[in-house]
Formats: sequence, structure tokens, C-alpha cells
Amino acid sequence: MSAAQVLGIDFGGTKVALATADAGSPMVSSTPLRMPTTGGADEVVRRSLEAARGLVAAPVAVGVSTIGVVRGDRIRLAPNVPGWEGIELPRMLRDEYGDTPVMIDNDVNAAAAAELRWGALRGVDVGAYVNLGTGLAAALVVGGRVVGGAHGAAGEIGYLLDPATDDCYADGHAPLEELVSGSALASRGSALVGRPVAAAELFTMAGDPRVDALIDGALRRLAQAVANLCITLDPERVAVGGGMMGAADRILPRIAALLSRAVPFPPQLVPARFIDDAPLLGALALAAEAAASRRYVQPWPGPSGQPRSRPTS
Repeated sequence: MSAAQVLGIDFGGTKVALATADAGSPMVSSTPLRMPTTGGADEVVRRSLEAARGLVAAPVAVGVSTIGVVRGDRIRLAPNVPGWEGIELPRMLRDEYGDTPVMIDNDVNAAAAAELRWGALRGVDVGAYVNLGTGLAAALVVGGRVVGGAHGAAGEIGYLLDPATDDCYADGHAPLEELVSGSALASRGSALVGRPVAAAELFTMAGDPRVDALIDGALRRLAQAVANLCITLDPERVAVGGGMMGAADRILPRIAALLSRAVPFPPQLVPARFIDDAPLLGALALAAEAAASRRYVQPWPGPSGQPRSRPTS
């Protein structure tokens, strides 16, 4: 193993993934190590940092991808993962790595960083990355960099409102995510067909009118959301990634058709280069940036105060 290594850590909802890379050319150089997120959140972080020491004793920089939104010294907007809301992950990383350069960001922004550095958004000045997975979110690129907004929550399109209801964040809802995401489709599809089905399976059940209507409605809302995002941002390219891209042949044409009609200057719509392990590769991209900056970097420092209460019921 090279003496100069960077470390990437991806804290996901069900697993943690870790990998190292050569500092001079940070693509994965070790077999990724994967660990289940069993136990309390603090315990998960401690076990992950212990495992990271076994991969590389003294990384020259560390990149970290996490669920939720990094805000001050805490993780926010992570109500679906027990114990993660409010965890002091940035402080724990500083305690572990001291003066070693570290960069931390949410998983979708990290995936976008990988696409910017090596993938479908390379060379793009203004663009967007849309992640269609268990949840739904986007990352916005301006000036060739991912932008986080005033509170690190730019691109949280899962909270976009549904015109048919008054449900919103303060009521414990993520209205668009509850219609379009993989978890939403799986839940609603399972209720329709009377047995557990994953979102990926629903896309293979063509001919069932109930499923066809569910998929059609979800894709319609998704295309509208992406079109509205493009009308607002005016990107040159939009990359779409995430676990639902197994059905890209149905998803991308539907989005592209509406973009061509609704957006004054339609962007290029492309599949993301990285589907598997995108946040982990993003963590390595963040590590590369941290190594270049030679300091601890938290993109959206701000105060650590909690956002307005969101009930979880």
C-alpha cells in the first residue's frame, strides 16, 4: 500500500463503507470495507473509525459522506435513521483525526462531487445531480462546485410541496419524497398488490393497471420537479443517479420529454457514471479536496442550532 493514502468513509442508512486511495490519484485502491449500521449511532461511528485505523494508520486526508445534512457540529434532517439526528459527527471526526485535513458533506452532495471530479458532470459549470434511491434529493452545482445553501440544505427536493395537499416539513412530511422515492413506491406498491415488493420490481410489472398508474403518477411528479429545478437553476447538464436507475430506460425518457417542453433552455440529461458506491467515491473526492486545502473543511459551518421541529409521526 502506498505510504500516501487518503481515506473515504460513507455513513449510509443501513451500512458504512470505507476505502482508501492513492493521494495523487484518488480512485479506490483498496477493496471497500462494509459494515452494518447496527447498534447506537455513536457506537457505529466508533466502530467505523476503529475499522478505518485498520485500513490506513495515518491518512493524509479524510473525506466523509453522511446521511442527513451537516450543520455546525451536528447532523440534521436525518429523522429516518435512529440516533443519527443531532449526532456530533464533525466533532468526533476532529477528535479522531486532529490536524489531518478532513472534509464532510451529505451523501448526495458527495456523490455529486464524484460526478464532478470523474464522472458525468466533469467540466460542468452549472449543473445538477438528482439522486433517485430509497430517498429523493438533489445536489446543485454552480461555478463548478457543489453549493450547500445558507444551512447546507440546498437541493433537499424531497420536501417540495404537493399541490394536492397542505402536508409539509413542519408536519413531519417530505411531500415529494413520499410520492416518488424508492421507499414510497415500495410501500404503495406493496399495498396495491398485497405482498412486499421493491420499487425495482414494480418497474417490471408492466400490464398491471394499478401498478402502471402508480408508476405513471410518480414519474409525472418527478419530471415536474426536475423541470422546475431546471427552470430555477438553468443548468447545462443534469446527471441522474441512485438505486432506481435500474429502470433508467423508463425514468430518463419521461424526464427528458418534459424538459424539452417546459424548460426554456433544456439541459443535457444524462445517467450518472457512478451508481454503486457513489457516496463512497464522493467521500474520496472530498478527501482529495481536503488534501489540496491542507486543512479541516466543513462546507457549511454555520451555527449548530436545530431547524424548526419536524414531528416524526
